[in-house]
Amino acid sequence: MNTSDSDPTGLRVGVLASGAGSNLQAILDSVHGNFGVEIVCVASDKPDAHALVRASKSAVATAVFPLDDYQTRETRDAAMAEHLRELRVDLVVLAGYMQILSADFIAAFFGRIINVHPSLLPKYPGLSAIEQALEAGEAHTGVTVHHVDEGVDTGPVIAQEAIAIAPGESLEALTRRIHQIEHRLLPEVIAQIANDAANG
Repeated sequence: MNTSDSDPTGLRVGVLASGAGSNLQAILDSVHGNFGVEIVCVASDKPDAHALVRASKSAVATAVFPLDDYQTRETRDAAMAEHLRELRVDLVVLAGYMQILSADFIAAFFGRIINVHPSLLPKYPGLSAIEQALEAGEAHTGVTVHHVDEGVDTGPVIAQEAIAIAPGESLEALTRRIHQIEHRLLPEVIAQIANDAANG
């Protein structure tokens, strides 16, 4: 089902991304235009983020909010929040967005911001989560999709999926498997949120 502005059940999604955009691509390929989901904007703090190229190829509007263009992080986030509000975004998805969002931005979309993280939270929040799990000798790690609050990867968990770490597995191999899970789990959660919204 394709969504439109006149579709009252459609979930309007804004994606924030800082890098290559592989999670964005998974969203575009699997849920954009399906399940009542419409990606209405991809915004980035990096003008050269490849995620913006991926969005343009899918005819999704893009916007860039580099920190250097603003006096503070708070004023940058305020501009970004206003842009998303103007587009009537229902859900904000962080897909490799490498900035901490300001308290005011989180308040503006509280309960409507989700993130994907490459660990079984609350273990290994923040950066280098896959490396940390390997270095700690964990038998398992995985992927978490969670709501975003003012902490670093501390919001309520929506979905998790665990995988066993093979003996002697390299960082590259484990990272590849983690990304495969991310590319499936994040779109599944978005589709479920859209379904829940449509069914009240």
